[in-house]
Amino acid sequence: MADELGADLDVVVNMAGGNTDFTGSGAQRTRLEDVHAAWRANLDANLLSAVLTTTAVLDKLRPGGSVINIGSIGAEYAGNSYGAAKAALAAWTAGLSAQVGPKGLTANLIAPGYIAETDFFHGNLSDQRRAELIAATHNGRPGHPDDIAETTHFLASPGARHITGQTLHVNGGAYTTR
Repeated sequence: MADELGADLDVVVNMAGGNTDFTGSGAQRTRLEDVHAAWRANLDANLLSAVLTTTAVLDKLRPGGSVINIGSIGAEYAGNSYGAAKAALAAWTAGLSAQVGPKGLTANLIAPGYIAETDFFHGNLSDQRRAELIAATHNGRPGHPDDIAETTHFLASPGARHITGQTLHVNGGAYTTR
């Protein structure tokens, strides 16, 4: 892949993923084969996709470049394979920062909360659950794709060259850190 690009890169944004386990039915998997498949799918989609993509292009990133991974508030709250995969992505991002820092690169993770106008819930988000997610914010509104795009733009900018190894929670205060 990196050879096909042929040019140096400034930014890699790993935004692939999603909850591959989401069915909206609340069905519990009990067969070990099913549990394994569900966990493997979320790890592949949310962690390994970022690891492999970044590894494939890392030698093409110029000094001053950025690796930006999109995680989730689910890393803090979801006790399932999706939450675990996003938590692993955050941990890997922190370690990646130490690896790429000497090369003049940064690595950060954006952890969105509920983002309206996406198909994350595959049409299975009830009005009640949507209201609960919005009520959990401090600013009383859902996130929008532009919130994530603008944060990504900032992390890729010269103004963010000394921010690395961080998880930036973009969720209206639904999850706060100190």
